[in-house]
Amino acid sequence: MSNTRKAQNTIGTFIVNAYPAVPGQEKPGRNQFIRNLCLAAICFGFFMVILDTTVVDVALPGLQRQFGASIAELQWVVDGYMLVYAGLLLTAGALGDRLGNKRIFLIGLVLFTCASALCGIAPDMSLLQFARVAQGLGAALQVPASLALLNHTFPDARERDRAIGIWGAVAGIAAGAGPVIGGLLINVLGWRSIFFLNVPLGLAGFLLTWRFVPTVPGLPQRGFDPGAQVAGIIALGLLTLASIQGNAWGWNSLPILGALAGFIVAALLFLLIERSSTNPILPLHFFASPTFSAATTIGLLLNFAFYAQLFLVSIFFQQIWGYSALITGLALLPEGGVIAISSALSGKVTARTGPRLPMVIGLCIGGFGFWLMMLINSNTAYLLLCPMLIAIGFGISFTMPAMTTAVVSSVPRERSGIASAVLNTSRQVGEVLGVALLGSLIDVHRAFMTGMHVALGIAGGAFLLGAVLSFCFVQRA
Repeated sequence: MSNTRKAQNTIGTFIVNAYPAVPGQEKPGRNQFIRNLCLAAICFGFFMVILDTTVVDVALPGLQRQFGASIAELQWVVDGYMLVYAGLLLTAGALGDRLGNKRIFLIGLVLFTCASALCGIAPDMSLLQFARVAQGLGAALQVPASLALLNHTFPDARERDRAIGIWGAVAGIAAGAGPVIGGLLINVLGWRSIFFLNVPLGLAGFLLTWRFVPTVPGLPQRGFDPGAQVAGIIALGLLTLASIQGNAWGWNSLPILGALAGFIVAALLFLLIERSSTNPILPLHFFASPTFSAATTIGLLLNFAFYAQLFLVSIFFQQIWGYSALITGLALLPEGGVIAISSALSGKVTARTGPRLPMVIGLCIGGFGFWLMMLINSNTAYLLLCPMLIAIGFGISFTMPAMTTAVVSSVPRERSGIASAVLNTSRQVGEVLGVALLGSLIDVHRAFMTGMHVALGIAGGAFLLGAVLSFCFVQRA
């Protein structure tokens, strides 16, 4: 027996024996404890995935100094991860439904953890970029499977809503804490430490998942059209590439126009293949549900606005107010700090009222937070900015768990993997589009503040549009 298996069995035996079952009368607390371990296991992997979308940004100057990297090389340390992650989400969701979500989650967790270690020991930029691509593949395998596993582990609707609230809180904490954790680790231990951090987290997540997360049988009869898979990967990959490189290469340049044209062709081909398939990977009839269609659209709007704001405000803090990377991360804490509380609160409210009410409330508060931020300038006191950051952080985190519940509850449970993949693909596309399009406004307008104010106005409008869609189309309960 391997050392890993011995350790896994030892940990599992200790925890299970701590909550022994009485023959014929199983303790209710024991079941809840095991489900909480399942939730923790799933959240370990999800935390790492979200953390690595933001933590790397503060390491870029150190990478440039050590390797003499160009700006283009640094961009692909970030973009290589994002491109693979976004491009393969749909495929990963279909794989989970077909082969079993626990199996796919574990494969993704192992791949992500090993790729993180490889990032940490990378001797040059080429290997680091390759390892980041491998991280993106591991992330794509984990995220749809994690939500599908939650859906199966918590069959009771109220418990599931609360679990999704915690899952969303973990995502918010990871996104908000990324710059802070990165800044602290880099200042103390160097840039390699931000990747080595994932190794113990990944190992703990693997052991807990293997021992406690229930196995959900795959459905081999589910469709896995190779043609549709290839078309979907190409479409998402080209759209992400165009969004990432549009500002650098020029939106009117031949490569970007070609990528956008290729996206349109590949997306149409994907829809044609799926429409004619008797067993598609993505049943298009899901979109006949107003709740499913509205919630996935809101997912795009949510990330479009939030991550553009995070990008712009980070630049504002450093270029206009002269903050360091670490101080910038700390200055964003009011936004990230409220996320954990409001995500958990959203889960409880959703369990009582259904997803519509928390979505409308969160999107309205967040939208007004964006619009109030249009009033700031280089002379604004930081304390006046804090309530705006809190409003935006509350808005996204109060909305996201309810939005996730709306999506997974609108499809059959056995298809929750692909439903989760659709939602996360929509969110990921929204993120890259928001940073690319709204981020470009600070270049279009010679005055940085003018460009940022226009971008924040659009971001607020996106949130309020989402509130209207929620009120009109998302189910009440």
